Amino acid sequence: MWTTTSGLSGRPLRLAITFTAVMGFSLFGYNQGMMSGLLNGDQFTAEFTTLAMPENASDSQKYHLNVIRGAVTACYEIGCFFGALFSMFFGERIGRTRTIFAGASVLIIGAIISCAGFGAHWGLGQFVVGRVISGLGNGMNTATIPVWQSECSGAHNRGLLVCFEGAMIAVGTLIAYWVVFGLSYVPDTVQWRFPVALQVFFALIVAGGVLGLPESPRWFIMRGHDNEAVDVLARIKAEPADSDQVLAEYNFMKADIEMTRSSQASWKTIFTFGKTQEFQRLLVGCSGQFFQQFTGCNAAIYYSTLLFEDNLGLERRLALVLGGVFATVYAIATIPSFFMVEKVGRRKLFLIGFAGQGLSFIITMGCLIKENTENSKGAIVGIFLFIVFFAFTLLPLPWIYPPEINPLRTRTAGAAAATCTNWITNFAVVMFTPLFADVSPWGVYLFFALINFIGIPFGYFFFVETAGRELEEIDIIYAKAHTEGRFAFKVAHDLPKLSLAEITQQSRELGLDVNNTAGQHHEMGLGHAEPKEVGADSSSDSNGEKGTSREA
Repeated sequence: MWTTTSGLSGRPLRLAITFTAVMGFSLFGYNQGMMSGLLNGDQFTAEFTTLAMPENASDSQKYHLNVIRGAVTACYEIGCFFGALFSMFFGERIGRTRTIFAGASVLIIGAIISCAGFGAHWGLGQFVVGRVISGLGNGMNTATIPVWQSECSGAHNRGLLVCFEGAMIAVGTLIAYWVVFGLSYVPDTVQWRFPVALQVFFALIVAGGVLGLPESPRWFIMRGHDNEAVDVLARIKAEPADSDQVLAEYNFMKADIEMTRSSQASWKTIFTFGKTQEFQRLLVGCSGQFFQQFTGCNAAIYYSTLLFEDNLGLERRLALVLGGVFATVYAIATIPSFFMVEKVGRRKLFLIGFAGQGLSFIITMGCLIKENTENSKGAIVGIFLFIVFFAFTLLPLPWIYPPEINPLRTRTAGAAAATCTNWITNFAVVMFTPLFADVSPWGVYLFFALINFIGIPFGYFFFVETAGRELEEIDIIYAKAHTEGRFAFKVAHDLPKLSLAEITQQSRELGLDVNNTAGQHHEMGLGHAEPKEVGADSSSDSNGEKGTSREA
């Protein structure tokens, strides 16, 4: 079993886990920025002539080229989608760190295949195959890394860590833009091969990191390896294995997992419409990922350099410089989310993001209706405003919201459904954006602006504020909304934050499963349990579970 900590414990160990995790997420952003700069690169289009725009191209030729460009870019998302599905069905069995190691290894193989592509036709096919394989690895990682990191971290800073992961997506994009710009001066295929190969560097850090870091304590307990769980918890907390703090947290996890198993739902339970509102809450969680993509983020990130050059008529080098500045602004603008996500709240940030992004694209759309040099400058301002609003609102929020909004017994399925929603809508947007932008350079921004404006009433009526509340309070909010015939957001607004005793009392009054509530309570690391000894005399039963005594 993977219990190694490379000699680290306490804060240094937690920092090493965080560093490895964020390096994995930086790969996500790096690939977005990389493709934005490569698509119009002279060496890239010289190698893969199918992607080169011929002079005086007809409308049908332009359409054909944009379909190919969209497919070459979007095939990565298809790989990510199936990688996330793999983690959903097999990740629990394999383990967090092993899945991440496998994902990083698959990504390395895909990057090497893409980097080694030669020739206009076979080479392009090899490049696409490599991107799909890289996507499989990235999908495995993005679905598993947040779980691993959160299970090795305290409950008090999980929201901050998710924001930090979102910031690293932007940092990865920043690195890619400037690497592509710097290499644009190199008159050789290294101009595009090196940026593609650089993914291997990040992936090696991730793979090497998880080899020297422990599996999550919660996974050990789920698989019946209780002594290993206590050992890892002790190292994470820099406490003796028999300390009250370590054993108490072990008991919290053990009780939570046992209760989760006892209330584990089948897939048909997702389609519950009673007091617990499983299906409605799953849709609300998925809607955040849907709006993240269909409000235009990846249209701007993947194709910003292409849009600067083709739609706004800028010279190639200037378009690359603007792309680098764009990525820099994107990374810096993530910083406010660290402070705002808890103080301002999830719901308000969603609404601020929808309004700000929609108005930004209205500026861009208005400037492009009548194209000229001065109007192009105004359109660039609109795109930059968009990425600022996106960076501190809809970049981190859809990753935070699904685990909070879904009830315990469908939380895993709800979070997985939201992740799959992200990748499939990501594919759709990346695929159709070049086609739409070619037919109507201003119409594509009007479309995204309208989706943003649709998000405002949707978010107002259906998004419930979860900041500052325990997870079990969300169950009470939806149950009260159902029994009182009110919108859940109004109930959340009127309901004061509840103590443990008040949560238990209201759960009983509303007819909710009190044991299920207690299980969620343990997940948050609250309450009281007497520490029990985990010793060598703990024996495994016939199912492989340890016979460790515990208090629920």
